[in-house]
Amino acid sequence: MAFEEVALGLVEAYKSIVSAAPVQFQSFISLFFIVVLMVIYSVFAWKLDRLIGTKNIFSLNLNQYNISKHKFLTAVLYFLEYIIILPIIILFTFAVFSIFLILVIQLDLSVILFISAAVVATVRVATYIPKYGEHLAREIAKLLPFTLLAIALLAPGFFDIERILGNVAQIGDFFGLIINYFLFIVILEVLLRFFEFFLDLIGLKNTN
Repeated sequence: MAFEEVALGLVEAYKSIVSAAPVQFQSFISLFFIVVLMVIYSVFAWKLDRLIGTKNIFSLNLNQYNISKHKFLTAVLYFLEYIIILPIIILFTFAVFSIFLILVIQLDLSVILFISAAVVATVRVATYIPKYGEHLAREIAKLLPFTLLAIALLAPGFFDIERILGNVAQIGDFFGLIINYFLFIVILEVLLRFFEFFLDLIGLKNTN
């Protein structure tokens, strides 16, 4: 309900701004909002490869604090870095990407979440492919979001600012549906990590 009220407030504020401007400048106001939204989306899409396009998203290397080299402590640090912190980064990326799609693409919310989860999961799986996997993941992370933006640009009603602002009301439902898709991505990530960890333990891990 709160997001519906926010959406209505944004639409009313936009109407007030447009109505207060001279007629010859009203279309420029809409154009300005579209440009701002596209720039923000483009910056996020460009950075997406750095957020999730590498197998080890960040270089915390918590194992450096394991002075004793105890195997149990090593396992705990590995679990903390890759099973706890990494999913939080993925959740943030998935949520922001999904919200952008909700605003710019006129599709059912479940379809948007499916598309967003498919993009994020595909990028993450690609990072585990030996040798060229991370390079492929970065290219996917850049290509797919911009392709979706191009499709949205050609869709009827994309430049309708009131429609875009009105879509804010869907964000409330989004938080109620995201958990299932997020769990799928996290379970997939955990399986890939444990499979890699197992190969490393038995000495069969491929080297780039």
